[in-house]
Amino acid sequence: MAIIYKYSFAKKIIETNTIVGNNYNDVKELPQEIIYENNEIRINLNPRDVVYGLGQSTRGMNKRGGIYSSFCSDVVMHLEESPSLYGAHNFLLIHRDNPIALFFDTPSKVTFDVGFTDSNLIRITMEEWNGACFFIKGENSLDIIKEFRILIGESYLPPLYGFGYQQSRWGYKNEEDIKNVVDKYEENDIPLDAVYLDIDYMERFKDFTINSEAFPNLKDFIANLKQKGIHLIPIIDAGVKIESGYDVYEEGIKNNYFCQDENGNPFIASVWPGLVHFPDFLNSNASKWFGSHYKKLISLGLDGFWNDMNEPAIFYTPKRLEIAIKAVKETKDTLDLNVYDYWALLGNFEKLANNILDYKDMYHVVENKKLNHYDVHNLYGYNMVKGTSEYFKENYKERMFLISRSSCIGMHRYSGIWTGDNRSWWSHLELNIKMMPNLNMVGFLYSGADTGGFGSDATRELVCRWLEFSLFTPLFRNHSSIGTRNQELYNFSNPKEFSNLIKLRYALMPYLYSEYLKALKNNTLLFTPLALKYQNDECCLEIEDELIVGDSIMIAPVYKPNTTKRYVYLPEDMLLVRFRGYNDYDTKKMSKGHHFISVKLFEVLVFILPGKMLLLTEPKNSTSKLNMLDLIAIANVNPTAKYEYFLDDGKYINSEIKKYEIVANEEKTIIKL
Repeated sequence: MAIIYKYSFAKKIIETNTIVGNNYNDVKELPQEIIYENNEIRINLNPRDVVYGLGQSTRGMNKRGGIYSSFCSDVVMHLEESPSLYGAHNFLLIHRDNPIALFFDTPSKVTFDVGFTDSNLIRITMEEWNGACFFIKGENSLDIIKEFRILIGESYLPPLYGFGYQQSRWGYKNEEDIKNVVDKYEENDIPLDAVYLDIDYMERFKDFTINSEAFPNLKDFIANLKQKGIHLIPIIDAGVKIESGYDVYEEGIKNNYFCQDENGNPFIASVWPGLVHFPDFLNSNASKWFGSHYKKLISLGLDGFWNDMNEPAIFYTPKRLEIAIKAVKETKDTLDLNVYDYWALLGNFEKLANNILDYKDMYHVVENKKLNHYDVHNLYGYNMVKGTSEYFKENYKERMFLISRSSCIGMHRYSGIWTGDNRSWWSHLELNIKMMPNLNMVGFLYSGADTGGFGSDATRELVCRWLEFSLFTPLFRNHSSIGTRNQELYNFSNPKEFSNLIKLRYALMPYLYSEYLKALKNNTLLFTPLALKYQNDECCLEIEDELIVGDSIMIAPVYKPNTTKRYVYLPEDMLLVRFRGYNDYDTKKMSKGHHFISVKLFEVLVFILPGKMLLLTEPKNSTSKLNMLDLIAIANVNPTAKYEYFLDDGKYINSEIKKYEIVANEEKTIIKL
């Protein structure tokens, strides 16, 4: 049993609503393991300590050796040294014999130096010491994670279709483009549950509008797709276009619902629609107002949304652009710039996007109190999603699908996230694998990456290997950018092989959905590092490319090019299931220890733990057609396998979760419930 202690640094600037429980003890002094002086927290590390956490961040699963900033950032080219990504997830777990964890409930920027400056020291600093630190002690790391998850509240549960395969691309411009995608997937017998509408579906990129030329009868189009089991998921951006006659703009101006500049005027920036104002989502009335506009789209039959650009991303502000242009004019007519003048001139334009100075020029008004946006920056996307989710729950009985790009701890209660605008790089596939357990620790169960990569040109091999991993992640979306290679699965040679992979995902749906419900209700991990499950096995401490998925299985994805074999360590005897398709597989008993295993392209290796079970069903081409009670169980029967199967209706907010106990006495047992 873990124990939580709360230490307050100062009165909060604003209530973050991160904490929903009260299962903690208020203390006046931090424990002896933590040194707090000179505006810095320090924690000593032992040589074998592993540091998990920070949710969405770069580098490996173990965060030692890096420096990270908790500041929601639009990083279109994130690299290993990128200090910030799209989420602010202020949780660190120090895994050792007597593990401890820290959570910082603050809207401010936090910097975590995890052995970067001193390899045996964690150094944590905040720009503003406001909010609270939660210190957690427990007998083991999994107990600590469970208590933390109870503290921050239950994770978001999407509708069942959110677990199906989803296709997205920035560049689908009209009804014909979407119809072509759907038809091609159907022709190639590849299951599909959702297609995304990026910014081109709107009228000149204005939120809650429809480009009537591109989609002349969107309501009927949506209804026809739903008959095939396919949902459309439109994007909603944070910026509201400045345009007279546009109802969202006019209402926002009338009611003072937009963020302000230092003079009290609506703050002006530029994103996709051109010049925009940002709704003041920290103002509860503004948040509810913006959320109410989703009814326009819901009335057309839409039941899923994708909140984007909500860090908020800024292309430029008129103020910053004017400074850059002035610098050009001051060069006069000379082209003979020295190298330092050239770099300075170039820097004025390179720093236009997402400039910290612009965030410091932006203000919120909360309960008649003016707050600088920079001080509460990490709460912006969170409050956008919170307002959206609360509107849905107050007005609809069915679950709405909702994902967001920006996030902080607490938002996990309202939506899922994807891991941001990644690239078609093998390193980003590896990052995806290593990020999933840390996201689960901070409550984000419903998550996944842009499979295949958003930017750059994906190879067939990379897409295949990424799919082989993503078919285990709750969010399973193929998303790519305009100007890159078309990476819809039918655009690659031999799409039949891709069909087999996606059908395997649908065959695994009973297990994956059951384990999701189990992790949600029991506050456990869906993806667990081996080191946390096998705490007495030294070999597991450094393994980051094998994951326990749910209660029953371990996976060892391939994430390197031109690879047909990989090293796998088994911490105990397991049953290897080699899938070449949902109905084409063989099994082999594997002993504890080190193995070098063949894994060809389009093969998926699943290792079943002793006494555990993997559920399969007959796949269909959408989740709406699946029979989740018609099961085949593959069991590791030493000892006899048992499985507790969780299932609900997959549709309604308050649906009952039923539990079934499944017992198997043979390696392959047909189960009828």
